[in-house]
Amino acid sequence: MNNGKPNWWSRPSSTPEAARIPSPPPSGDGEGDFPLPAPQPRATPEPPVAAVPAAPTEQPPAPSVVLTKGDPQERGQDQGGDRVQVPEQAQVPAPEPVPAPPAPPADPAPAPQAQASQAQPLHAPDEYRTPPYGEPGPWAPAPPVQRLPGPVPPQQGPGHPVPPVPPQPQGPAPWGQYDPWGVGGAALPPAPAKRSRKGLAVAGALVFALLTGVIGGGIGAYVERNGGLTTVELPQAAAEDTGRAPDSVAGIAASALPGVVTLHVKGSGSSGTGTGFVLNTKGHILTNNHVVDGARSSADISVTFSSGETARAKLVGKDTGYDLAVVQVTGVSGLKPLPLGNSDNVRVGDPVVAIGAPFDLSNTVTSGIISAKERPITAGGEKGDGSDISYVDALQTDAPINPGNSGGPLLDSKARVIGINSAIRAAGGSGGDGEGGGASQPGSIGLGFAIPINQGKRVAEELIRTGKATHPVIGVSLDMQYDGDGARVGEKGKDGTASVTPGGPAAKAGLRPGDVITKVDGQRVHNGEELIVKIRAHRPGDRLELTLDRDGKELTKTLTLGSSQGT
Repeated sequence: MNNGKPNWWSRPSSTPEAARIPSPPPSGDGEGDFPLPAPQPRATPEPPVAAVPAAPTEQPPAPSVVLTKGDPQERGQDQGGDRVQVPEQAQVPAPEPVPAPPAPPADPAPAPQAQASQAQPLHAPDEYRTPPYGEPGPWAPAPPVQRLPGPVPPQQGPGHPVPPVPPQPQGPAPWGQYDPWGVGGAALPPAPAKRSRKGLAVAGALVFALLTGVIGGGIGAYVERNGGLTTVELPQAAAEDTGRAPDSVAGIAASALPGVVTLHVKGSGSSGTGTGFVLNTKGHILTNNHVVDGARSSADISVTFSSGETARAKLVGKDTGYDLAVVQVTGVSGLKPLPLGNSDNVRVGDPVVAIGAPFDLSNTVTSGIISAKERPITAGGEKGDGSDISYVDALQTDAPINPGNSGGPLLDSKARVIGINSAIRAAGGSGGDGEGGGASQPGSIGLGFAIPINQGKRVAEELIRTGKATHPVIGVSLDMQYDGDGARVGEKGKDGTASVTPGGPAAKAGLRPGDVITKVDGQRVHNGEELIVKIRAHRPGDRLELTLDRDGKELTKTLTLGSSQGT
């Protein structure tokens, strides 16, 4: 350009469209716009295209459009003498001309058509001087060229027959970038039909709900079972030596349990449970008389050892007055007799351990202390004639003893037997002794009584030897209705006989009817039962010192105990 006017290049139309638009005739007056060679399209990356026939070397320039700036009346016509009015505000400074890239070799075939196009205008005159149809104005840059693969369609015109169009390959057209300025040649491939996703969404929601329900249920069950999602492990002491000192409760129990047995007795339409302990390797077992009293024969007594072994036992002997009995098992090996202690050495406050089967709970171990000694108690008396009453100068303990503990051992701190558990004082009772003792609420209240082992040893030896036990006596009949302090000798004995047995120990010592015995070996007695208990705490042949009150005078008499056959 050499007239100082800016040129606004527009994108040249494609060959088929340019052929359909008449080329403008050359200006007759030689003034105004002058033709310029058509700009070549910028090189842009394009997909590989099919081979295009080579263009002729010489090709006339394509028609161009030039906008001029000047007085509205002096503006020449564009493309055939018509002028296009452009508002002043639309006139913008032209950028510096950019050299066009080298044009590719021209196609020789379209050369005649290009000459023909110069004979006709590209489009009808535009009274508003807008850019040519289908091309952008100076306010918008030309979009990149988009060409479809394949040969360039032949240009139509005089003297140029249309060659046959080669068949296009079958199948969907390749994807290409949409060109709004391109000739409506190859259309974009049709958009794929949209599939309905409603069903997929519903199915996905159902699957998600099912999975969350299963997972949530599993997690809930695990949390409920294990208390949380994490493993719960509480601190715990490590394994240690399980041995215990021999004088501890555990040590005493471990040593004595193999020698303790549980007795089950049937007879007289009833059954009962008691306890016993092994005396020797011959199978002799010591227990209470009231435990086996209901048995009619040996077949009614069974013995269960701490190991669980069971055997039948036969009754060897029993004594009601002492409430003791001995049974024997045979054919049992590995018997472990319990060592016997000395009840005279026991002191109040000494620790003790009781083993038994309270309420048929075998091998039950309890502990306590000796809470009293020489506690005179009587037990039994259910028959009403006094023949079943037992008199015991007992050891009192607070170790829990309940029905079923009867006959079990009371052990000292060296696991030696110092007593045979026999009776309890129950709450709410009427004053009776023994297991229940006529009480309405049998059970341990911390008042248990055991026969001293010194007395039990003597009676057991006699029962094993003869099946009977002897009782020490003084040869008097006591007035059991006397309510004063002490034991009063009756005026007459049973059946009207003399209250003081002629030639008996009391007669030889000088006792008379009506004398009140207040002490035995210096120990105070308050009634006749206590006197009997104190006497039976000794052996026949022992010497006793009695303190008595005769007509207001205190006298002291010494006698030697006689013996009588027990029942």
